Amino acid sequence: MTPAELQVAVGDLVRSAAARRGADLTLSDADLLLERPRSREHGDWASTVAMRVGKRIGVPPRDLAQQLATDLGALPGVAAVAVAGPGFINITLEAASAGALAARIVQEGEAFGRSEMLAGRSVNMEFVSANPTGPLHLAHTRWAALGDAISRVLRASGAEVVDEYYINDAGSQMDHFGASVLAAARGLPTPEGGYPGEYISDLAKALLAEDPEVLDLADAAALALARDFGYKRQLEEIKRSLADFNVHFDVWFSERSLHDDSDGPSAIEVAVERLRAQGRVFEADGALWLRTSEFGDDKDRVLIRGNGETTYFAADAAYYLDKRDRGYDEKVYLLGADHHGYIGRLKALAGAAGDDPDSVTVLIGQTVKVNGARLSKRAGNIVELVDLLDWLGSDSLRYWLARYPADTPLDLDGEQLRRRTNDNPVFYVQYAHARTRSVARNAVIAEVTRQHDGGDAFDPALLTHPTESDLLGELEQFPRTVERAATLREPHRVARYLEQLAGAYHRWYDNCRVIPVAGEPVEDVHRTRLVLNEAVGQVLRNGLDLLGVTAPERM
Repeated sequence: MTPAELQVAVGDLVRSAAARRGADLTLSDADLLLERPRSREHGDWASTVAMRVGKRIGVPPRDLAQQLATDLGALPGVAAVAVAGPGFINITLEAASAGALAARIVQEGEAFGRSEMLAGRSVNMEFVSANPTGPLHLAHTRWAALGDAISRVLRASGAEVVDEYYINDAGSQMDHFGASVLAAARGLPTPEGGYPGEYISDLAKALLAEDPEVLDLADAAALALARDFGYKRQLEEIKRSLADFNVHFDVWFSERSLHDDSDGPSAIEVAVERLRAQGRVFEADGALWLRTSEFGDDKDRVLIRGNGETTYFAADAAYYLDKRDRGYDEKVYLLGADHHGYIGRLKALAGAAGDDPDSVTVLIGQTVKVNGARLSKRAGNIVELVDLLDWLGSDSLRYWLARYPADTPLDLDGEQLRRRTNDNPVFYVQYAHARTRSVARNAVIAEVTRQHDGGDAFDPALLTHPTESDLLGELEQFPRTVERAATLREPHRVARYLEQLAGAYHRWYDNCRVIPVAGEPVEDVHRTRLVLNEAVGQVLRNGLDLLGVTAPERM
């Protein structure tokens, strides 16, 4: 009996008890939630349903618990049921019932832990979205790891997810960037407000090699050429460094496209008129405003200034409407720590457009430091992603950055991230997986296989050691962990789960042999444990993949 099947059975019994008393009872997921007891002496699963619903159907909670315990004890696969305290129900499953999970995991393979919980729901995930005026740095690294992991757990729960990078390629910063590249090409110092760093010099050298005539052009034409050349090269580098970090975007959306009016009104102009049609646009002080304060924003927002210039918020509005037109049920923005003000304004923008403000989710990521990281030699004042990858590796970075909630400031120890010891969580988890593969390879040598005498020798009733019960209990938690991570947008739950599973596996490995001692025969218990070993390896692979981290065969 799986936890899901047990939960359904508890729900059916509670509803029957309520019906016998003429009570109309609606049960929530929280009412039926099963939890692992802190002490395994209390059983495999614990339920508080009697305490949650007893009074609602007119029965003292402990009396209801006693009745449910009797009914549960008669179910196939249930070994024992006990009532404790004011109405806790502690349930122990038969070894065969609990152990059957191992075979199911092996059978389902990569599908284990995946669900259809969010099937039919479409989500747009926007994250990183750094200006294409310089290399990605440490903060972008965190948003990349978190955003990609959130997308992965959402997909694992059935959602259709599109990962999107908003290219901030419009505005004055692009002109400053182009002027910096042009100045370097002309052998001039960095202009005021420009971008310093060796990467600018490298871009200038590449520009001169490809378009040496830039030196002969008038300032305006030369600036446009330098800006567009530098933009293209820098965006290519951003894409390369993200690919090296195992992060891939489905859509690269250019902010410039929102301003383009070459074929008629720009997307921003169209957006303003659409919002005006909603009755949300008004004029005041010579400017055009959007009534975002009606939807929880701290103030109304200017769309077009008195001098006719559009604001960044106007571009945000046009971009939101573009996403809306593409049909996403939810728009998720992962923004930096200095963007708290965007939470209210983006939700209000959705409301002003006629949507549910809750269709917008804004996640604010806090700052991160890695002690021992060196400032970029090329950029001079930042820690670059490419340097972090060379120093720490993608796996270590991704795991550590996804291991904490987004709103937690991080101060990581770079040397710990590099350490190949059990106090480094990513090593601990990856080593557990490598150990499962080592056991599998040695089992082949020792001729331990699941098949014996032409049949399947797997017998879950043989998995009776306490560490096997603990290990199976951890394996059972994986699907629920993934669903919680997706619902709450918290992939750190997967990382912390994997550490618990790895710990349970290492303890089991120390106590239970898959390969018999030399001279002893291979028995069905060894063959059955081989299946359990394979199940652990599969779940570790599935979980690490949700974090964008590899599962090594050897370490």
